[in-house]
Amino acid sequence: MHCVDAVHFFKERVDPVEFKYSVCPHDCPDTCAWKIELSQGRIQRIMGDPLHPVTQGVICEKAKYYVERIYGSDRVLFPMRRSGPKGSGQFERISWEEAMNEITQRWQTLIDKHGAECILPYSYAGTEGIINKASMDRRFFNRLASTQLERTICSAAGSAGYQMAYGASRGVNPLETVKARFLLFWGINVLETNLHQAMLANRARQNGAKIVVIDIHLNKTAKWADEFYQILPGSDGALALGLAHVIVRDGVHDLAWIEKYIQGFKEFNEEIKNYPPERVAKITGLTEVEVVKLAHEYGEAHPSFIRIGNGFQHHENGGMSTWAIACLPALTGAWKDQGGGLLKFNSGYFPLNKDAVERPDLLKSSPRVVNMNQLGRALTNLKPSIYALYVYNSNPAAVAPEQKLVLEGLAREDLFTVVHEQVWTDTARWADLVLPATTHVEHADLYVSYWHGILQWADPIIPRQGESKPNIEVFQELAQRMGFQEACFQETTEDIARSALMTSALQKQGIDLERLKAERYIPLEMEELPFIDHKPGTPSGKIELYSERAQVLGLSPVPTYIPLVEGLETEDLEHPLMLISPPHHLILNSTFAQIESVQSRWRGPELEIHPEDALVRGIHEGDEVEVYNDRGSCQLKAVVRKSVLRGVVVTLGVWWPRDYEKGIGINALTPSRLADMGNGATFFSNRVEVRKVYE
Repeated sequence: MHCVDAVHFFKERVDPVEFKYSVCPHDCPDTCAWKIELSQGRIQRIMGDPLHPVTQGVICEKAKYYVERIYGSDRVLFPMRRSGPKGSGQFERISWEEAMNEITQRWQTLIDKHGAECILPYSYAGTEGIINKASMDRRFFNRLASTQLERTICSAAGSAGYQMAYGASRGVNPLETVKARFLLFWGINVLETNLHQAMLANRARQNGAKIVVIDIHLNKTAKWADEFYQILPGSDGALALGLAHVIVRDGVHDLAWIEKYIQGFKEFNEEIKNYPPERVAKITGLTEVEVVKLAHEYGEAHPSFIRIGNGFQHHENGGMSTWAIACLPALTGAWKDQGGGLLKFNSGYFPLNKDAVERPDLLKSSPRVVNMNQLGRALTNLKPSIYALYVYNSNPAAVAPEQKLVLEGLAREDLFTVVHEQVWTDTARWADLVLPATTHVEHADLYVSYWHGILQWADPIIPRQGESKPNIEVFQELAQRMGFQEACFQETTEDIARSALMTSALQKQGIDLERLKAERYIPLEMEELPFIDHKPGTPSGKIELYSERAQVLGLSPVPTYIPLVEGLETEDLEHPLMLISPPHHLILNSTFAQIESVQSRWRGPELEIHPEDALVRGIHEGDEVEVYNDRGSCQLKAVVRKSVLRGVVVTLGVWWPRDYEKGIGINALTPSRLADMGNGATFFSNRVEVRKVYE
């Protein structure tokens, strides 16, 4: 073969590569910008955008599995109707016309008989794109006057607690935290759930900063830290109040700052007198020396930074615990230093016109509300009954508490269930109709972050797979078929995005949709010194350590420690262990759990248990064990580890029920009780017993 022929030969056989850009849609604070490699219109590889000021070319391991999610064999490609018993997974293909006709006819019949409140939507953050997460769907169910869903399964308790102190979801600009000298990660596994915050912390460490972690579990972040404080579940609020006690007792607080910026120091100071180190040590499992040391190291470091996670918020005292922690930077004046203060959420820096997007004015009545944590109860016990369930952006069969009740409800023959989904989840297998959903690379959307301050836009970069449709289009068609005449139901993705961006704050920054589409991402203005540059959003205009709002809600007006209903302080001889289920590094909530590459790296459901707890139960490494309580049970493999606290058992991740023996997952054991604030979830306030399974 001549050289010229060889060149021609290889040119014909090497597919041209192109790069396009998108945004990670998942419920994660980093909201990464993606650089995507395509060949012949098909995605080959997903990378981080190297030019993005936060992503900087780095994405987490989970995101790299997205190619398999898009093209996997379990992708829902066409509308499907159940053809066998509920839960059997037996379906037949139908057309969109048939599916839409069946939905609207069934709904109209149910509305005529029972009223619109017999219909319940169920969704959460399967996508963080504003348009397909919460726009046309909210408009539709508002106009329909269906039962409304209270969406509080993740961080509602912590958000409410934080706002008791600060009145807004604003905190430190994470990019400024490289200036901190002391970084405290409290209840958050940043290496696996907030990777770019860990990257920033490493830069601070190179400048001489110390990294400290407070958590229940010796996770990857705890091992990475300079110091790790392992505390008992649900004791976070007591520790925060104990640290405050030492800070004030030993004069480490900033009185001048307190007098100028704080309301309620006198009342708060009286409360923290109840938390001397000796009492706090008993509650938390730490030593008195550790409590005092941590208080001084934090209080004397400037700038000092705290990153709050979701872990401890999944207890019924999660709101109070967050409020207590949020008081610490107020005591020390940490907010006056760049890079100092606290970060829970930064969604308050995105001044979008939410009402224009969701149209609450379409809701002309006050229909009943169901909390999403209590779906199982709603489907099995609520009167008048729910007769139709529409699920999108969520997998409640896996993620909702009291899984046994959820599955019992989904099995009802008189419940008409529609699931709009990308893949064949356990929830989809229980549906009467399954509709194919686009992934985020197949539709356009607008993205904010609840951690960094960068507004982003992403266009579709590949054709829609099969007959999949985005949420916005499905709800537009449902609205048309239900006879809704309002013009808002004809608005496009771009129309809604323009409305969202039409605020004075964004206009002052020169931001509109055309600019955003051209630039792909725009950093928003963030306060250099939060709560100094602008006042908190509290009634007093100050940081509140004492809150009359809390008192009106029937809560203590100052942060206090509330023992858990199912905590280790409560005697329960039948269920002496506490179960916690923090995230697994391979999956996000339940997303990616079914992907073959993930499954091949996963050893199956595991339960980590302390050697002494294992010994008294005759349990050895690798044994099949049953973990159980009055709500339910499931089977896992035992992993015996000294790193687990005595009296605590740990299982990582929310795997799908089908991955467990007998098709029942870990959420069969979790309670649907609501937290002290925000009606948040209480997954981790959970007493259990464990026994070996004998064949």
